[in-house]
Amino acid sequence: MGIIGAGNIGGNLTRRLTALGHEVSIANSRGPHTLTALAEETGAAPVTAAEAAEGARVVVVTIPVKAVPNLPAGFLNDAAEDVVVIDTGNYYPQQRDGRVAAIEDGLAESRWTEEQIGHPVIKAFNGTYADDLLSKALPKGSPGRQALPVAGDDAAAKQIVRDLIDELGFDTVDAGGLDESWRQQPGTPVYGNQGDAEAIAKALAAASPERTAEWRA
Repeated sequence: MGIIGAGNIGGNLTRRLTALGHEVSIANSRGPHTLTALAEETGAAPVTAAEAAEGARVVVVTIPVKAVPNLPAGFLNDAAEDVVVIDTGNYYPQQRDGRVAAIEDGLAESRWTEEQIGHPVIKAFNGTYADDLLSKALPKGSPGRQALPVAGDDAAAKQIVRDLIDELGFDTVDAGGLDESWRQQPGTPVYGNQGDAEAIAKALAAASPERTAEWRA
């Protein structure tokens, strides 16, 4: 697995996935030399963003929206032929990213990311608290097991992501195709929701496509 972005989500996914026995390469924008501590802690391989996807069957892109266009050209070229790309990103126009016209005009955030990298993505982990990845995992079938929404167009790729999330200790709810992924963007009822599958399904259904002022540029 390749993880591009070593912030809270990327770092904790690295911790959990390596603990589960997955081989993980981790990259950030500052270079492998800044990832020494995380690599020593987890056994993940610190690499450049251009190298993170080499041989990977799953690549997690967990970087600010404004940084997506700066990903190295062809960074997925040496990934597995059927590589699944997970986008965890959120558009924070006022807080971090500045104005992205297409998103402001209604394009789903992850559809925009997909267009930037030239490869289909599955949207997941974007509304999950990073600490929950470490502290909220439960065995399958546990009452009240926290659930995460997962959106994407490729059914097989989506199932791979859902199986991975199950392995991490969480249920999932199918949030529809990528054009429906606005239902889990910032400002929606599911964003930051720590509920079980029933609660997450209800939250997705209650979402409105209209962005509130807080989440517009």
